Amino acid sequence: MPMVENVRADRRRQVPRTDTLLADPQLAEAAERLGRELVKATVQRVQQRIREGAVLPAAAVDAVLAVLPATASSLRPVLNATGVLVHTNLGRAPLSAAAVAAVAAASGTTDVELDLATGRRGPRGEAALAALLAAVPAAEAALVVNNCAAALALVATTLGGELVIARGELVEIGDGFRIPELLGATGARLREVGTTNRVTLGDYRDALHAETGAVLKVHPSNFVVRGFTRAVPIAELAAGLAGRGVPLVADVGSGLLRPHPALPDEPDLQTTLADGADLVLASGDKLLGGPQAGIVLGRADLVQRLRRHPLYRALRVDKTTLAALEATLRGPVPPVPQMLAADVAGLRRRAEALAARLAAAGLDAVAVDSEARVGGGGAPEHPLPSAAVSLPEAFADPLRAGTRPVVGYRAGDRTLLDLRSVPPAADGELAAAVLEVAARWT
Repeated sequence: MPMVENVRADRRRQVPRTDTLLADPQLAEAAERLGRELVKATVQRVQQRIREGAVLPAAAVDAVLAVLPATASSLRPVLNATGVLVHTNLGRAPLSAAAVAAVAAASGTTDVELDLATGRRGPRGEAALAALLAAVPAAEAALVVNNCAAALALVATTLGGELVIARGELVEIGDGFRIPELLGATGARLREVGTTNRVTLGDYRDALHAETGAVLKVHPSNFVVRGFTRAVPIAELAAGLAGRGVPLVADVGSGLLRPHPALPDEPDLQTTLADGADLVLASGDKLLGGPQAGIVLGRADLVQRLRRHPLYRALRVDKTTLAALEATLRGPVPPVPQMLAADVAGLRRRAEALAARLAAAGLDAVAVDSEARVGGGGAPEHPLPSAAVSLPEAFADPLRAGTRPVVGYRAGDRTLLDLRSVPPAADGELAAAVLEVAARWT
């Protein structure tokens, strides 16, 4: 027993002092980058490991550096190998390199509301709004708020009165939030028309009266009703409402700019406006591939009413969102549209190459065909043909806990890593993450 106590005492004496470690040039640089308190807390955890005999005193600095995060944020980069292109739990759309660079450039002081030529206040986010109008020529004006639900709330609050909506479009949009509850929270009254499965133009027309604020169509993006069904297309509804003085507002959700051959039933912004909608609402961080934002496009007089409502001030976006949105629209094709357009033969070649690399290291890895999804509530009936690397099921949990977390999915007794949602440039990182997990078992 005295010998054990002596060993413990020796370890305590050998633990480097906190101020000595923090003075190390590498840790001092880390403190400048991450903050002194975060680095100090990491130093104290490593000191405890030295007392426990898990780390040698001479390796203290290296041990601290090994576990320090890359940034002062707790959010960690994750490789999305789920095959879900717009994964809400993983932050939806990954930004393009151009958008990331734009965010970095806008993170300091910028001319977001200053006209540099005159030195006077300028219109906020003018360039981002111009980029939206260039991308969707059918729109007269544009507005950006912090998400699509905010856009819907702003519309309901501004247009006021009673909102006419088909009963089958009173959807739940995720995490327990429901369209009727969101609209009700604004003080708007809902006039439900039709039945769960069928609604006609006459149902809408019969519901109009002096207090009708708008007719609202919500795309039921995360489910499909089949069988004896009837919905009223935007073009038919717009024609039927002509001359009634009631705005037609369409919440299309996913942010698809124009029709896409892979998603024949997904409504797009350009077509919806061209068919006669007065306002169209969408998300910026889904199929558009940009930052979280609520996009409003349509008639200039209605957009101006939204802009001048006091609630808009509470919902407007910051300079970095405007910068990322503009770069997404004007820059190279963002990751999500690239994933959507990926060639299946190319995905298979990537899967075969990765599986061969892992098999050469002694792992049970094979390339298989798979089905990817749009995600984010979009196109639930349209699986996307894809390819994946199949591993034993036991890999799923350790891959999530790795140095570079990888999220795949279980299929039977296997873990699949779907490559449609993984950028080709990240294939090497994906292989390294799998090999790191395998090394822990040997």
